[in-house]
Amino acid sequence: MSLIKSISGIRGTIGGAPGTGLSPLDIVKFTAAYATFIAANTSRTNRTIVVGRDARLSGKMVNDIVVGTLTAMGFDVINIGPASTPTTEIAVVAEKACGGIILTASHNPKQWNALKLLNENGEFLNDAQGKEVLRIAEEEAYTFAEVDDLGHEYTNNTYNLRHIEQVLALDLVDVEAIRKANFTVAVDAVNSVGGVVIPQVLRALGVKNIVELNCEPNGKFAHTPEPIPQNLTEISGLMAKGVADVGFVVDPDVDRLAIVMENGEMFVEEYTLVSIADYVLAHTPGSTVSNLSSSRALRDVTHRHGCEYSAAAVGEVNVTTKMKETGAVIGGEGNGGVIYPAAHYGRDALVGVALFLTLLAKSGKKVSELKKTYPAYEIAKNKMELTPEINVDAILAAVKEKFAGEQITDIDGVKIDFEDSWVHLRKSNTEPIIRIYSEAATMAEADALAQKIKDVIASMI
Repeated sequence: MSLIKSISGIRGTIGGAPGTGLSPLDIVKFTAAYATFIAANTSRTNRTIVVGRDARLSGKMVNDIVVGTLTAMGFDVINIGPASTPTTEIAVVAEKACGGIILTASHNPKQWNALKLLNENGEFLNDAQGKEVLRIAEEEAYTFAEVDDLGHEYTNNTYNLRHIEQVLALDLVDVEAIRKANFTVAVDAVNSVGGVVIPQVLRALGVKNIVELNCEPNGKFAHTPEPIPQNLTEISGLMAKGVADVGFVVDPDVDRLAIVMENGEMFVEEYTLVSIADYVLAHTPGSTVSNLSSSRALRDVTHRHGCEYSAAAVGEVNVTTKMKETGAVIGGEGNGGVIYPAAHYGRDALVGVALFLTLLAKSGKKVSELKKTYPAYEIAKNKMELTPEINVDAILAAVKEKFAGEQITDIDGVKIDFEDSWVHLRKSNTEPIIRIYSEAATMAEADALAQKIKDVIASMI
């Protein structure tokens, strides 16, 4: 059993003794701590918190405990039921709520669930705020409401449709162009909430021919839910038979979007953001942002449009913070997470689907032809296990010194930019390993670069 407490939320496996997994007692403790934090750190005069969840098997159980705890803390709860992460974020703003809790373990397998914590802007807590919630939980520094001050639960099932309406209203979404293209679209929603909302948004966009895979939102994930190539053999095999023009795959909470080309090959998650940024920049020039572990292709495409690119530390809240600092018109993460400020500051697969289909319709190209218009890179994701007594920070400092002649970024681990490649080293917060991401023109070159760094580290131990 596992329980991982971090600034981005509380994540754990269901079952086991308190403190060893996401038990009911742990859910109460961290929900009460969050409510205490929000009460002291909101500008809202109401005491309202939005709760939404994905469709995983433990969802209703966790939902009932969270809602009960929030009302016991004196908060009213707007329960929007099964909904995507971006839908819940939008609901927080629409309800002018103090905050929100999303019940989802994102791409983790079915035995996992999590409490993801939002502020009053419908955005994730930052580092300092997350640490304060953890402190309150650790010290059990919360007090439950007296009987006359208990909150109430209100149900609102309208937000999926309201989210879709907002997507269709975006200036760069061209419903008529998509309708005229007469696309056939395949969807794999891994039996979670995307199985409802992605077909709904496609129909609203004028797509009449939809091939649905794993779209029953029963929480029985048909495959490992992270939308990466090794988990997407079913839709890839189907697309290889020529049944659709494009395939879309989302994770259980619908904030990541992977695309499958008409020939069954992967468009590659990194290029979800790259392609959509290319379309956005062509119509609204401005700066872009992604995290340090995302493809250099976004930087290249941004420069092609005569615009500025910036890199942020890994983590959605770090990307959105940098986007606000730079006034970015588009940004996100290389895991298929598109953040489009014209919609809201959060990763949103619905926005990604609408913008990509508009791009595809206006280009007149097949998806595979579109892919060839972008810079070609391959990312290798490796790790190096170390013994617990090794000082990882000292190792990273030594690597930084070793490559001092190259372009170094140290806001999140150590990233070394070479002329035609890069490597990014980050330590894990939960185990004695260094994550080594590298990118080059080919996978062989990316792997060779990672091995070179491993050899340098090994020589230092």
